[in-house]
Formats: sequence, C-alpha cells, structure tokens
Amino acid sequence: MSASSNTGVFAISVAAEMASMEIQNLRVYERRGLIEPDRTAGGTRLYSPQDIERLVRIRELLAEGLNLAGISRVLVLETEVTRLRAANTRLRQGLRSPSSSRPDETDTETVLGV
Repeated sequence: MSASSNTGVFAISVAAEMASMEIQNLRVYERRGLIEPDRTAGGTRLYSPQDIERLVRIRELLAEGLNLAGISRVLVLETEVTRLRAANTRLRQGLRSPSSSRPDETDTETVLGV
C-alpha cells in the first residue's frame, strides 16, 4: 500500500461494506478501542485502507470465536510481533554488512526499543 494507507478516506457506510460488517459494529469497535478512524472537523468518521484491513482481521478473529477483549489482545500482540520482526531484520542486515562491526548490547537494545 502507499504512504496514504493511514489517511481516512472512506465514510463509515463504505468501510462497513468493504469489511462486510454492519455500521453499528464499527461504532462498537471504536468505543472498545479496536479501531481509531480519522475524523473530519465536523466529526464524521473516515476510515483508511489500513483501518479496513484491521476491520477484516477483527471479522476473522470473531469468526474464530474470540471475544472483543481477546481480539484486542491478539491485535496488540500481532503489532508487537511485526515490530520485533522488523527489528530482527535490521539487526541481521547489520551483521551481514562487511563494513559494520557486530552490534553490542546497546545497539540491540536501541533497535529493539528495549
């Protein structure tokens, strides 16, 4: 996706249709902190392509039998795994670089955000 995948462009009715959900569910997920759509100056919700992907993931997790609290935890953990994988990739690339020395503990802590 492009850099604008975080920018809200879809009205709630369009977002609900794209995610195959009811509009009221999107409001519930926002109240529960599972999704945070952008807002216009007038307060209208605008959903980004990234928000739509998250809504589809929520739908998948609901279909697997998770409740909203469980879904919240899974989404947090999935985000953390993504962040750690990216940090791991950066560390591995640094180790393969012939001009760089092996990172010490401080470098690892910096990359991992520890």
